[in-house]
Amino acid sequence: MKCIYCSHSYTYLLHNQQRKCSRCKRKFSLKKLEREAKLKALFQEGKNATQASKQTGMHIVTVQKYYERFRKELVVLCDRSYQLHSHLVTDYDEYLYLPKSLDPHTDISKLKHFLTMAYEGKVYTLMMPSLQRFRFDSQNAQEQKLLEKYLRYNTISKLSTQRSTIRNFWDHFENFILQYKGVSDAQFVYYLKEAEWRFNKL
Repeated sequence: MKCIYCSHSYTYLLHNQQRKCSRCKRKFSLKKLEREAKLKALFQEGKNATQASKQTGMHIVTVQKYYERFRKELVVLCDRSYQLHSHLVTDYDEYLYLPKSLDPHTDISKLKHFLTMAYEGKVYTLMMPSLQRFRFDSQNAQEQKLLEKYLRYNTISKLSTQRSTIRNFWDHFENFILQYKGVSDAQFVYYLKEAEWRFNKL
């Protein structure tokens, strides 16, 4: 069996059932690889971590860690795909997302702001800077009014025939994100990229 790290053609079996590469000397477990492959297949099918945990009998925390890694891999995959097709982008528009449970007037600082670009029926998303980065004071009424005015009149957009692609993705994203509760700011981009990847597979 080839080494999963350096692709060397010879690995040997250890007493603990792990394999070790004769060149790079790194070890790996076949059982772990099989488990990872099964979880990745469930992830790709659209099963959430809870469903995958029940189906495989694996602890939910272990499954969640694998899912976090899969989502991070999707960021790289989506970026590579965009780099290959960036010259085909015909339209772009920005989207402001706020969970339905929040009030747009009192929770406006929690808006998630991202740019969506369309090419050949597919999309690529790019996160914009958060309001916290600019030290926005949500308790300051004047700043609140200025922000609402800015969001109303300042948008980045170029739309033509691909308008429906971008709109369809936004609808897809809104439905997709509903199944997750309390996605943190730090994790949001990974869920956004998962939604992008799933949309582009349709």
